[in-house]
Amino acid sequence: MSRAAEDAEGAAAGGRPGPATPAGRGRPRSAAADSAIVEAVLRLIEEGASIGELSMEGIARAAGVGKATVYRRWSGKSALLLDVMRSLDAPSPPPAGLSVRDDLVALLEFLRRRGLAKRSSALMRSLVSHVQAQPELWAEYHDTVVRARRDALLGVLRRGVASGEIRADRDLETLADLFVGPMLARALLHEWKELPEGLPADIVDTVLEGVRPGRER
Repeated sequence: MSRAAEDAEGAAAGGRPGPATPAGRGRPRSAAADSAIVEAVLRLIEEGASIGELSMEGIARAAGVGKATVYRRWSGKSALLLDVMRSLDAPSPPPAGLSVRDDLVALLEFLRRRGLAKRSSALMRSLVSHVQAQPELWAEYHDTVVRARRDALLGVLRRGVASGEIRADRDLETLADLFVGPMLARALLHEWKELPEGLPADIVDTVLEGVRPGRER
């Protein structure tokens, strides 16, 4: 099956999203051209091209479009690569809202699976390294992708405070770091460490034990 066919199948099943570039002024954007360009980048990297070897002209040729078509959508290679990385980054599922503990476990399980996917994907590692090396691009990625996950986590914590499951005298930003920090440390800083099933539940239960109201101290 071609990557384009896989994408269509994945989109139908809630899989990898398409490029996240904003619509510009003037003539409507062609979704087919957007997808062809993003797919061309992925194919070139999979075939062995390094990030440094990629050029807007080469990408246009591989996508079967004119160079002007690429530049109408992206100001340069880095902006295009940011959208390519977004296309590989499925959004985390919204919290179910039934249990604060279960919602926290689900959010951390998403991070665990993403960490495993990154470890097994040379393509994702190359793209992440390139974007992280450019502060403006990394900040944009954070604002458009990472912030949504952070907001979802904070929303669950606020619900826990309101329901009395989490102490109200703790800073929620710090508490959020306590939940995601161990998972991110293993996934990003200590890639030799395992990310076993059950790790999200262990982290959540350990932190919740320390922030549960009414405990004798």
